[in-house]
Amino acid sequence: MDELERARQIIDETDREMAVLFEKRMEAARTIGFYKKERGLPIYAPEREKALIEKNAALIADPTVRAHYVQFLQHTMNASKRYQRELISGARVAYSGIVGAFANIAAERIFPEGQLVSFPGFPEAYRAVESGDCEQAVLPIENSYVGEVGQVMDLMFQGSLYINAVYTLRIRQNLLAVPGARLSDITKVVSHPQALSQCRNYISGHGFEAVEASNTAVAAQSVADAADIHTAAIASAETADLYGLTVLDHDIQTSFQNATRFAVFSRVRNQETNGRKDCRFMLMFTVRNEAGSLAKAIDVIGSCGFNMSALRSRPLGSLAWQYYFYLEAAGDIFSAEGQAMLKKLEKNCEMLKVIGAFPEPGEL
Repeated sequence: MDELERARQIIDETDREMAVLFEKRMEAARTIGFYKKERGLPIYAPEREKALIEKNAALIADPTVRAHYVQFLQHTMNASKRYQRELISGARVAYSGIVGAFANIAAERIFPEGQLVSFPGFPEAYRAVESGDCEQAVLPIENSYVGEVGQVMDLMFQGSLYINAVYTLRIRQNLLAVPGARLSDITKVVSHPQALSQCRNYISGHGFEAVEASNTAVAAQSVADAADIHTAAIASAETADLYGLTVLDHDIQTSFQNATRFAVFSRVRNQETNGRKDCRFMLMFTVRNEAGSLAKAIDVIGSCGFNMSALRSRPLGSLAWQYYFYLEAAGDIFSAEGQAMLKKLEKNCEMLKVIGAFPEPGEL
């Protein structure tokens, strides 16, 4: 056997071994795909991918071969992602509103391979996941201008779902009207209460009457159906295209830093943050009716090395003048320090609930 034949034989043997290993790798990718589907986690994890390529590339001694091996790794990872998307394709994702609403836009960007399911309100979307009708729900939890979404906060406190991911969507509000209408024709604007609040200065400055709708897309649809040149909707530019409306004015929100955080709710809690530094967690709790209980709880969190970014209170509802607290902090709740903190908090809290743990929020 000459040198060429020996080399070809080595390639044939290696390819057979690689085929077995590739199948084994894709089976692991399948398991990971279903894990992510169950928890509402994104297919693409750039930090994990970068770390794997750096670690595995270091195994190749020849720098020239190493460059080709990096390309081989990237190609293999891309194949895994495509396979996972095929597996997850059709996962039912609940959101509140109709096509064109900001929640719809967020859900579509987070789960481009998912089957988006519209619900009339936050409770219906949340309960669709609790009942198993949907795998995930994408719901707003906070706006940078008007604060937390109280109804969703209450669902988080009362319900059984976990938050496994959070994303930030920049909100750009626009004035939409039927074709042919001019800005001078408008006397009334229709939109979701939060959108009206975000555009309060613009509305009052023009002397418009403000009318509430269940969401921004519903407002746009109602304006299109009414075909009244005196009524406009406040909604996204995407919504104008959906309902055949004209954008009379762009970026009418008071704050140009306006953004909404959307959370992905799932039945199963994600513990992938274990050992990661770039992660956050959310807690909800009630404190004992004793002097200094809340101060003691906050002190426990700080003394355990966790930096709080939010602390809010909401009325319990079932008891007058009683409150529950929502807390968000940086760090790994599943670490030894996090578990020790939870044990200490239990001494000061009547109820303590870990709502979620997730990587640092990404932008949509």
